[in-house]
Amino acid sequence: MKERRLKRAVLGIVIVLLMLATPVLAAEQYIAMLSFRVGPYAAGGTGFYGGYIDYLDMLNKRDGGINGVKLTWEECETEYKNDRGVECYERLKNNGPTGASVIIPLSTGITYSLIDRVNVDKLPLVTMGYGRSDAADGRVFPYVFPVVTSYWSQNTAKIKYIGSLEGGMDKLKGKKIVNLYHGSAYGKETMGLLDLQAAKYGFTVTHIEVPHPGNEQQSQWMQIRQMKPDWVILRGWGVMNSVALKTAQKVGFPANRMIGGWWSGAEEDVIPAGDAAKNFVTAAFHPSGVDFPVIQDILKHVYAKGGTGNMTDPKRIGQQYFNRGVIQGILVAEAIRTGQEKYGKRSLTGEEMRWGFENLDIDDKRLKELGAHDLLQPLKLSCMDHEGGGAVKFQRWNGDKWEIVSDWIPSDQEIVRPEVEKSAAKYAAEKGITLRNCTQEAKAKK
Repeated sequence: MKERRLKRAVLGIVIVLLMLATPVLAAEQYIAMLSFRVGPYAAGGTGFYGGYIDYLDMLNKRDGGINGVKLTWEECETEYKNDRGVECYERLKNNGPTGASVIIPLSTGITYSLIDRVNVDKLPLVTMGYGRSDAADGRVFPYVFPVVTSYWSQNTAKIKYIGSLEGGMDKLKGKKIVNLYHGSAYGKETMGLLDLQAAKYGFTVTHIEVPHPGNEQQSQWMQIRQMKPDWVILRGWGVMNSVALKTAQKVGFPANRMIGGWWSGAEEDVIPAGDAAKNFVTAAFHPSGVDFPVIQDILKHVYAKGGTGNMTDPKRIGQQYFNRGVIQGILVAEAIRTGQEKYGKRSLTGEEMRWGFENLDIDDKRLKELGAHDLLQPLKLSCMDHEGGGAVKFQRWNGDKWEIVSDWIPSDQEIVRPEVEKSAAKYAAEKGITLRNCTQEAKAKK
């Protein structure tokens, strides 16, 4: 009997020692990144994911993560190709203690390829300033979030801006507008809405495609020269933008009659075009610059004292793509905080992260606390509205830097929202989706 008690005591001591020797695993929030750092769109990928990662890294170093939960991430190179994007999604989605928290592909084409999959896997697919515009209807797309401003909202703000330059929306009647678009799902996303606006305001619109990647545009610009349009809307991406600006100059079309989208409005789009880009105006949902407390915190906690961040060229910090990535990081972090308020200060699942995104409410007070006031517009999401903000500013390239030349211009929701709901309803019918009852869900939440 004594021998048995002795063995039990020894075994107990061994177990205690083993427990003491085993490191306690810190809580971890795993973030999958479907990034691209090679190919014709590498400038956009390196800048965006650089800002995104640097923000998350700063939170780890400055705050120890979010409420004690460390942020971890893993990249997979998509090369901006749809099939590679799907492959990366499948490779990363189950990694980490609770699986991937959020999917951010920075590609409208990959977004379209993943929508059915994220609904099955219950993972939020966040498409800030790109993707499928009708996904703003959360009743049909519960896991897709075209946050801040969708392409359709941007497009209506763009026509409003052109109208303001012409002296009023009624002055658009009889005007000729060319929509020069990238030959991709991204480039084609606004064609239908532009046709609607043309019918409403009395202008004509001609859609001219530039095949990927866009480094040959001579024939398109010869056509534009013959048409003599009043305005050219440039829906470019990557090398297409600088080639468009230089070719426009060659055929004599002035840069100040061209209005680009925000994927045509980075420093990497205009600097290679030289003088041809001067006075070019684009839409923007945030400014360039480093004079924001959040950017200064990244410099202090990530880059200062010999630290190395994700940007191989620190001169790009504060440029458009970098700041956009920082904003993406802010939204992901705020969704984690929001989700933790409901589910506890721990690692969240994809479904819990979806709740965090759908209940985001970032007002001016919170933006100041985040050091992002004037960097990002306030936004509030809901079951009905997965977009949130919807407003757009415009910026002009002065040959050296971007200058903001407008206040926030609200999108025209009298046009956008009915089209969102009509298109979403069509998708729901095709897929056999029953619409969520947002009113009932809101009552249950209270």
